[in-house]
Amino acid sequence: MIEPGTQSIWQAFAASAGLLPDRPVFNVLSETAGIYGIEPGKTSYRQVQEQVTELAAALQQKGYGPGFRVMLLLENRPQFFVWLLALNRIGASVVPVNPDLRHSELSYMAGHSEPSLIVALADRCDGLAAAAREAGLSVPVIAPGDVVPQPGTAGAVALRVDAGGEPLDGEEMEAALLYTSGTTGSPKGCILTNTYFLEAGRWYAEAGGLCALNTDGERMITPLPVFHMNAMAYSFMAMVAVGGCLTVLDRFHPSSWWKSVRESGATCLHYLGVMPSMLMGAPESREDRNHSVRFGFGAGVDPKLHASFEKRFGFPLVEAWAMTETGAGAVICANQLPRRVGESCLGKPGPELDVRIVEADGKASQSGPGELLVRQKAEDPRRGFFAGYFKNPEATEEAWADGWFHTGDIVRREADGSMFFVDRKKNVIRRSGENIAAVEVESALMRHPAVKAAAVAAVGDPVRGDEVFACLKVDGEAGEALALEIVGWCLGQLAYYKAPGYIAFVDALPLTSTQKIQRRELKELAERLVQDPATVDTRTMKKRTAA
Repeated sequence: MIEPGTQSIWQAFAASAGLLPDRPVFNVLSETAGIYGIEPGKTSYRQVQEQVTELAAALQQKGYGPGFRVMLLLENRPQFFVWLLALNRIGASVVPVNPDLRHSELSYMAGHSEPSLIVALADRCDGLAAAAREAGLSVPVIAPGDVVPQPGTAGAVALRVDAGGEPLDGEEMEAALLYTSGTTGSPKGCILTNTYFLEAGRWYAEAGGLCALNTDGERMITPLPVFHMNAMAYSFMAMVAVGGCLTVLDRFHPSSWWKSVRESGATCLHYLGVMPSMLMGAPESREDRNHSVRFGFGAGVDPKLHASFEKRFGFPLVEAWAMTETGAGAVICANQLPRRVGESCLGKPGPELDVRIVEADGKASQSGPGELLVRQKAEDPRRGFFAGYFKNPEATEEAWADGWFHTGDIVRREADGSMFFVDRKKNVIRRSGENIAAVEVESALMRHPAVKAAAVAAVGDPVRGDEVFACLKVDGEAGEALALEIVGWCLGQLAYYKAPGYIAFVDALPLTSTQKIQRRELKELAERLVQDPATVDTRTMKKRTAA
């Protein structure tokens, strides 16, 4: 466990390495090794500690230390964590980079974060160097294994200072600058401190219930990207906290997933909602329960598949809610009994968490639906949360208006305290004075047997203000007949005004790297497709009927 008084990610890791030096901390499977061109096999805590010590010394020798930022584009390789630990050890911060980003996105991130060094895969170095130059930066770009160069001109800066202007260190030191997905606008840089990471590890190690971890040698497998908080903060720090081993795949491969799970010896796994849907699409096998997994931890499982997945594969999928900004400061998790399987239930807030639901008129509500506001009940209500948006104190204060963190998520709460996600606040469609949650319509559409994926956006309507536009991936022959059948079915599931007024059949939905709908791109796609002759206009089907 991460003991009280631990000040940094590195100290937490070093403590586990001191207790369990020969236990594996990373495991690279043969499939991942082949894709990345690296060696397969396990690496012990002792071996990683030695690698970190060597790299930290090389960095310090060239002048790196407190106040420096280093961008890392290393995909899902163990090297990412070695660099994270080494930089944390010397008081520097990392800026993880999504490898799917392209020139303009990379240039924005480099210019905004102002790194003194960029470390990237060899075939990405030239592109990152060009992006940095366009941002007006003079910064060295190297591949792992290259000789550490002198820092770029950005040099050391006071990453975080106290009220008196003095640099913050220890728990309050910036450990990472993590950029949000940018589904509705330019990415914001979330400042994550050592506290953020330490509390994530502690929360997971102590969560108990269905996702209880032990110190006997847990093995976690995740295909999620390490440039996001789930794998970087929760998966990694949870294993550090209990002396476990982390297997990180390059990405999710449905056809070889269960083979990877068995080879890794995983006792727990992380998922996103798209994964159970794809796995349930494969033929049943006698090997379906041939694994050591006790639980899966994630979000977004299709409610109509939740119970059948657990029955088929033999372990619970524990749904949870958190954000990059909230970290472990505010987690809602369905890890306790009794469960609400197949109901998109997030569970009940823990005793450490203050929760408020605020309706559109600004009034607090016991049940909602309304925006979820959260904070810690501790002396510091922001403990475990992000420390703020970099270079954007106005957005930070707006997010924390009135002493509560405003999540932008619409939720509802039942009498027993169970919480249910409804939609993002910005994704509410306003049609003829009625508020419609895009996610509610998407969930209904996903229950139709022909629908494999659904995304809903607002398009303009000269009479009603907004109209509901649905982009669908389907099985079967896409066309007007199917569109009319789906909307007719929806009218039996939802209030008439919530049903799609337009249906467009697509081959793929615009998604982020973490399989979330890119709402801004979806909005643009809907605005184009509404003019497409292939789009089916179903507005005449939406008629109010007598109760």
